[in-house]
Amino acid sequence: MKKLIIQSFTGVLLFFLTWFALAQINWVSIFNTDKATDKTEEKLGTLFWDIIKKTEKENKTSSVTATVDTIVNKICVANAIDRKSIKVHIIEKNEINAFALPNGHLVIYSALLANSDNPEELSGVICHEIAHIELNHVFKKLIKEVGISVLISTSTGNRNTEVIQETLKTLSSTAFDRGLEKEADIKAVDYLVNTKINPEAFANFLYKLSDSEKKTAKYLTWISTHPESKERSKYIVEYCKKKNANYKKILNTKNWNKMQEDLKIATQN
Repeated sequence: MKKLIIQSFTGVLLFFLTWFALAQINWVSIFNTDKATDKTEEKLGTLFWDIIKKTEKENKTSSVTATVDTIVNKICVANAIDRKSIKVHIIEKNEINAFALPNGHLVIYSALLANSDNPEELSGVICHEIAHIELNHVFKKLIKEVGISVLISTSTGNRNTEVIQETLKTLSSTAFDRGLEKEADIKAVDYLVNTKINPEAFANFLYKLSDSEKKTAKYLTWISTHPESKERSKYIVEYCKKKNANYKKILNTKNWNKMQEDLKIATQN
């Protein structure tokens, strides 16, 4: 009987101690912190894009923007992603690269478009970058490598040019952790399958660029920021085998060829 009384007393004591501990937590502050973080991400995305816009040339050729928009639209619709949350920017740059900025900004270099053999390859890269955005990898990476206090300071008035440039460089030319890369790859395959795009084209793209890396290393920025491409290609293929889907062409050949021709003209000019 004495043992039962002690156990009951201990249980009641633990309950009140837990209740007291939870009562000390400033839940309002926590939720406000989340809101502040969202606001910081929004401001940083705008800040970084403004810098790129001022220093780089944006490609606004109708066939180019229409092609990319069609791909992004179909991916978003098929995967219940808010299309307005993905802000696509195409930059004239002789590097094979694409990267995500905070707050859903997706930057694609024209050389990536020109070096994609088909729209399915390009779709794979776009899905991978959208996965980084949807899984919140971009802000996680910045918090880890820069620190939340620096990010908040940067977004609220401390416009240290050197810090801003280094932070932007982190996003455009530094790899994510291996775990985050694989998570984005797998999510990208799911996006592709849902959009009826054959994911093997994405695996082929990784393998192709990896093979040519030594020959044109200075142009393959996307590969240098996404290492172990052959290994990634293999596990993507293995993951694809578990999927059963009827794949379709995402674009007609005429529109794709038109975009490629216009890219060549833009490069010559």
